[in-house]
Amino acid sequence: MNIDSFNFSGKKALVRVDFNVPLNADFVITDDTRIRAALPTINKILSDGGSAILMSHFGRPKTGPEDKYSLRHLVTHLSQLLGKNVQFANDCIGDEAKAKAAALKPGEVLMLENTRFYKEEEKGDREFAGKLASLGNVYVNDAFGTAHRAHASTTIVADFFDADHKLFGYLMDAEVANAEKVLHNAEHPFTAILGGAKVSDKILIIENLLPKVNNLIIGGGMAYTFIKAAGGQIGNSLVEEDKLELAKELVEKCKKYGVKLYLPIDSVSADKFDANANTKVLNSDSIEAGWMGLDIGPKAIADYKAVILASKTILWNGPMGVFEMEKFQEGTKSIALTVAEATANGAFSLVGGGDSVAAINKFGLDEQVSFVSTGGGAMLEYFEGKELPGIKAIRVN
Repeated sequence: MNIDSFNFSGKKALVRVDFNVPLNADFVITDDTRIRAALPTINKILSDGGSAILMSHFGRPKTGPEDKYSLRHLVTHLSQLLGKNVQFANDCIGDEAKAKAAALKPGEVLMLENTRFYKEEEKGDREFAGKLASLGNVYVNDAFGTAHRAHASTTIVADFFDADHKLFGYLMDAEVANAEKVLHNAEHPFTAILGGAKVSDKILIIENLLPKVNNLIIGGGMAYTFIKAAGGQIGNSLVEEDKLELAKELVEKCKKYGVKLYLPIDSVSADKFDANANTKVLNSDSIEAGWMGLDIGPKAIADYKAVILASKTILWNGPMGVFEMEKFQEGTKSIALTVAEATANGAFSLVGGGDSVAAINKFGLDEQVSFVSTGGGAMLEYFEGKELPGIKAIRVN
């Protein structure tokens, strides 16, 4: 069932959104990207003449309800974004939630309290999921960021609706369609750019991508494990000593699949991990003792730009260096600008994973790539080839 073809007139739509947004000490939202991402789905339901019952997790409450994790802090802002008063239930199940859901009129919105105030949420408890399901007569999952969790509100709840009354929202639809385009229908040359600290975090994604990609660009701390495995001197750069053999195996697998592997030829190196460290550009396999590579260097940037600009499909996950510090942001910024340039030239680009998304946003380029994924962990697991429970729950009747 597709959201565009579904008529919500007279329906009470139980919508799983991902409103796990950052707040400051005064409970003011500092980034409302995830809330804005859910607006098209909510507005479609309301404009059809349906009502929306929104449920989400928020933070990591340990022992039941905590005020700092209450979704009531988001109600005023959501009301402003929707241009209508959003009602709030002080619980996600129970008498108040039932009464307010039952009284909802077409065009009205109710936000339920944090589903994680119940341990049953993360346990995927069936009875708890049934209580949530009883509040609506159609289930819409628009929370890709939690699709890799088999929780009550993301997965189990779907069991209580027939195939014609459970569907993806617009955000979820777009996330899945764009991820599938890259994984299964990529135009070649296809380049994957992987960064971040550890090879161990990216093993599965590398192995799943190798049969599909033409080029694999590596940056960030994980590059130095590969460089040391090849016999390079990396000074005090980040390295996973227990993954050196694995790095060698991955290099051999690249050869087997005919994938061109790109490691940074040079690095912006520092004498300490500090925003005010002394820096110099060194060859990545000749980093002096006491120095550490914290960003890719100018030669590496030039290499990577040439590959990216010749690509038709680009997947980017993970920064090229410690881009939070100005001295070590040039590599990540250059990659971001180049991915945007390649996109303008007709390439399809998907950026995902928390740090890559933060970088794209920091440099104001989020509108200049084809798609920015909101689901860090979920997107990674999808590209590792795993079946995500939240997607399966909708697709499998």
